[in-house]
Amino acid sequence: MTIMNIVLIIAVLGIAAYAVTYVIKKKKTAEVETLIEVDDKTYTIEKMTEFVKKRLDEITKINLYDIGLSEEELKRRKNKKYELKKALKGCTYGDVNDKKYVKELIFDILQKEYGVTESNISKAIPFDIPSLLTAQDKFDILIYAYKKEFGYEALTELIKKYNLAELKYVEGETKPSYVITSKEIEDIYETENVMLSFSDKLSVIVQRIYQHYKGYSSIDEVRDMNIDGVSGGVSGLPESFLSQVAQSDADYLDQIAEHKVPRACDSIWIFFQGKSIRLAFLSFGTESELKRVCQNIYKYNNPGQLSDTNGYKINEMKDGSRVVVVRPSFSETWAFFVRKFDVKRSTLEQWFKGEPGSLESIELLKYLVKGARIISITGEQGCGKTTMLMGMIENIYETMNIRVQETAFELHLRKIYPTRNILTFRETDTISGQEGLDVQKKTDGSVNIIRRGCNRPRSILDDTSSPSCI
Repeated sequence: MTIMNIVLIIAVLGIAAYAVTYVIKKKKTAEVETLIEVDDKTYTIEKMTEFVKKRLDEITKINLYDIGLSEEELKRRKNKKYELKKALKGCTYGDVNDKKYVKELIFDILQKEYGVTESNISKAIPFDIPSLLTAQDKFDILIYAYKKEFGYEALTELIKKYNLAELKYVEGETKPSYVITSKEIEDIYETENVMLSFSDKLSVIVQRIYQHYKGYSSIDEVRDMNIDGVSGGVSGLPESFLSQVAQSDADYLDQIAEHKVPRACDSIWIFFQGKSIRLAFLSFGTESELKRVCQNIYKYNNPGQLSDTNGYKINEMKDGSRVVVVRPSFSETWAFFVRKFDVKRSTLEQWFKGEPGSLESIELLKYLVKGARIISITGEQGCGKTTMLMGMIENIYETMNIRVQETAFELHLRKIYPTRNILTFRETDTISGQEGLDVQKKTDGSVNIIRRGCNRPRSILDDTSSPSCI
């Protein structure tokens, strides 16, 4: 073999070794390379959302065994990948911790990979030009600022400070109603004069991206607040009605197109201290977005499929909120109802709130409970039956075992009294409420709590919305 051949062989082997080393190094330093073409639309919410979806999809689907990692690094990456997959699933169930994790990751992706800076961030939301901000933009900024100070009491503090839960007349309506208008939000924003740092601005954008990607659209932050509930799709014109209008009234259709007449997807209501308040400044934007929220908001613990045949679902969310979802053709439009229960403040004293004669009423209820009397709690929806029931349970003797029958888990008594003998049953697709009561009779219960409609067996405590029940 000549010297020339040996040199050639060494050269070929050297080139091959370099190529292999280069490929491995490239995979280690950049698992996925994404080319970002910068133009006028690069830093819009839509473009950034698209990039975040693609990037998170790449992170969760990448094959870690193909990138030449060490055993320790491989284990670390696998745990991180598993944690992200779990968080992406859990955040759709209303888990605030998973939501926080996903938002932090989106924040890092936008700042470190997408190149969002102080100079281009206002292309997504014009923070520096208040006249260009929409009412929803201003509300998002206000909630962010208040949340930094008050946590999940942010919306409550905002409503109380500016007396937003008062009856008022709205232009075009002849009777007063509970509503928060765009004008009110704009006036509050001007009064507050919120100053945001770059990190604050990016956090607002991250929330906007998250709520359209994995969250509950415009109600995402509202749902997390310590209020009594939130609902959507319960007012405005359904899509089915629009086609009828198109054939008969062109002028009316023009008003709908100009958003002068609210549609079903413009319907967002909150339940606050016994009042149903319409958030006129918020909207889902499209019927498909309202539908997406309805299809996702009830999915915790896999309660089954919401279909045209089975047009409603009653379930709970991970934080214990009750959620009811309905859809056509059972209802005229897609709609949902989230009811929240603040178990920490459910006492008889809190329920009566110092009204005249409240002390006597509280003492009477305590004696009735301690005397093991049959009690029926009745009243209209939202009047405080569940809250009052939670407060009464505090006075049941510790030695008495408690059994609860519900349509959906709402009381969550074991969160309040983790050392007491309490077991709750609920209806399922295959087990009726009556069968649940029959099982209760064999479980050594001293107190039976039945949260249902009328014509049911009598119990120590019966929380029902029908005054005709015993």
